[in-house]
Amino acid sequence: MKQWIKKTGKALDAANRLLARLGQDERGSLLPMVAGSMLTLTAAAGLTIDGARVFYVKDVLQKSLDSAGLAAGHAMDVDTMQADAIEFFNANIAATGGMASASDMNIVISDDNELITLTATATVEATFMTLFGYDSLTVTVDTEITRETRGMELVLVMDNTGSMRSDNKITTMKTAAANLIDVVYGDDETNTNLWVGVVPYITHVNVGNAHYDWLSAAGKTKVDNEYSPTEWMGCLEARPDGEDQTDTPPSLAPFEPYFWEDTDYVTWKYSWRRGWYEAEEDNPWIDDDTGVRTIEEVNNSSTALGPNRGCGPQITPLVAEKTKILNAIDAMEPWSFGGTAANLGLTWGWRVVSPNWRGQWSGSPAELPLDHDEPFMDKVIVMLTDGVNQFISADDELGGSDYTAYGRVEDFGFNNIYDARNELDDRFDTTCANIKADGIIIYTITFGDTPDSSTQAAYSACATNPSFYFHAPTAASLEEAFDSIGRQLSNLRLSK
Repeated sequence: MKQWIKKTGKALDAANRLLARLGQDERGSLLPMVAGSMLTLTAAAGLTIDGARVFYVKDVLQKSLDSAGLAAGHAMDVDTMQADAIEFFNANIAATGGMASASDMNIVISDDNELITLTATATVEATFMTLFGYDSLTVTVDTEITRETRGMELVLVMDNTGSMRSDNKITTMKTAAANLIDVVYGDDETNTNLWVGVVPYITHVNVGNAHYDWLSAAGKTKVDNEYSPTEWMGCLEARPDGEDQTDTPPSLAPFEPYFWEDTDYVTWKYSWRRGWYEAEEDNPWIDDDTGVRTIEEVNNSSTALGPNRGCGPQITPLVAEKTKILNAIDAMEPWSFGGTAANLGLTWGWRVVSPNWRGQWSGSPAELPLDHDEPFMDKVIVMLTDGVNQFISADDELGGSDYTAYGRVEDFGFNNIYDARNELDDRFDTTCANIKADGIIIYTITFGDTPDSSTQAAYSACATNPSFYFHAPTAASLEEAFDSIGRQLSNLRLSK
């Protein structure tokens, strides 16, 4: 570009010198002066027209190079950096519409794969400047991309309710979530200042029985005396008085253990072999006649028995190791108990990254979670559901629903599961607002055809911005959503 301007300047200087000589020559007429003026005007026109074309090509060339650099930086596999850069460069340079007759890009990647230096040149065919011997003009630009991985505390809040069993949704979700982790970590087992957690939820969550100290005095007594011959697995009930929508630590607001009591509900059932017969349902784990306790802590709605019935996979708090997160994702299963309380899952995702819970989580570094204003750190929640907030309906003799972290529907203060849903939805909205007020980034996903328009609207509103919400009606679209989120979480900046 500078060379072209220099040459053009020489052409104008030559024209001006010729015009000056003609002006001093008394032997001629006005014709030489007119000719000289025309030469100067032609050179000026050439500078203006060709200059505009060169500046346009340079602008497109710079943008094409920046896009190429960002594409290279986005590549989690360093082996594809150059190919990705070339693909983006060629696609963008086409915007010159043929003004650039030739272009070339060079990319240099540092040994640590962190600094990407790119240069590019383009040749612009001259028009008016050919009158002065310049057939083409060359433009050169350069840029640098720093592959900067900002620090991040990331938690995946994943629906593990019974509906995830249909159409193999649970497998699709686990595959997509694992792919996101692969994008965020790349080929590394750990990354600088990157910690990830996983929160499986139903209508309750499992924090693990290592957190006995989070329980109230009454809760500890129950755990010590009423779970035999098994033990408390770690599921918790929701705290009352609005504390199910806060990140108040357990030292200030202790928890009660999840305890599904023995029930003596008898109903009539029909079998083609037995005909009509009386059967005990719900959770009859203590024999009324003998007092014998039968415990079957399995993920099966028809055979599971005991105080921990429905207590699913436990939360994995913030850890650095990719393998631990992938194992936690793989351990998730659909649990057909209680229903769906996404508001509680979201609240627990908040608690995993809230500095109010620093040092509380067993298995997580004592200094975590970090402060909200920690420089160059982001806190991110990715929240997924495949349904709507609801309690599983049951006979009125059983309180109107399955047992949940809120007890049964009548314990929750409602006569039916529909009014209860409205309350759960309201609490979900409140929790979203509370989390975003802390500056935590929220991505939301509704999966499948079960989330109705109301749920989709709530999840869209919950996301930090509209582009952070994804409705994924199919398995393929869910994988695309997780891939998109993973790439958005890979932070880059132009350093030059």
